[in-house]
Amino acid sequence: MNAADPRPVYAAATEWVTSLLEAVAPDQLDNPTPCTEFDVLALSGHLLGTAGRAAALGAGTDIFAVSVTDRLHEPAEYAATTRRARELWSDDAKLDTPVTVPWGTVPGSGALWGYVNETLVHGWDLAVATGQDAEAPAGLAEATLPIAQMFIGADIRAIGDVPFGEVVTSRSDAGPTEVLANWSGRTSAEWVRVAT
Repeated sequence: MNAADPRPVYAAATEWVTSLLEAVAPDQLDNPTPCTEFDVLALSGHLLGTAGRAAALGAGTDIFAVSVTDRLHEPAEYAATTRRARELWSDDAKLDTPVTVPWGTVPGSGALWGYVNETLVHGWDLAVATGQDAEAPAGLAEATLPIAQMFIGADIRAIGDVPFGEVVTSRSDAGPTEVLANWSGRTSAEWVRVAT
């Protein structure tokens, strides 16, 4: 996959998360998640909000007008929003166009990589919280991890507004998506069911 172009990874990552959202049972919406500020319902709403922000970036509109804190579970709306985002990002020129996101002003490709990382890590959160397969399709986390390591360095975790915990050492047999989640500060203990 071309590291300069996050769009194929974003497309596959959002399709994976759509399938996870569709499989959430109503009695799981109150479940806690590894992202301690969210239960499953809040995480579902946050995923929809970040999809809306990716679409807003592609449309050239203000992403800060899109809420990422609504508590709602709408898998069909998430699927429609991510499809719209992919369509809005189809113009190659948008990858080099500077955009403003919560972490600063960056080229469009850097912004979309940020939403790829968020999609995959929160996908892992959702999957382990609801007992689903927490490994994204092959190649997605592997393509994202070097980008995350480059832009979310271990040294910036002490800055007050950086929404990432300290890097967690991965289990020896952790899969790529778990490793990516660990890089974002997620602890696997209590969440990953290890086969015995």
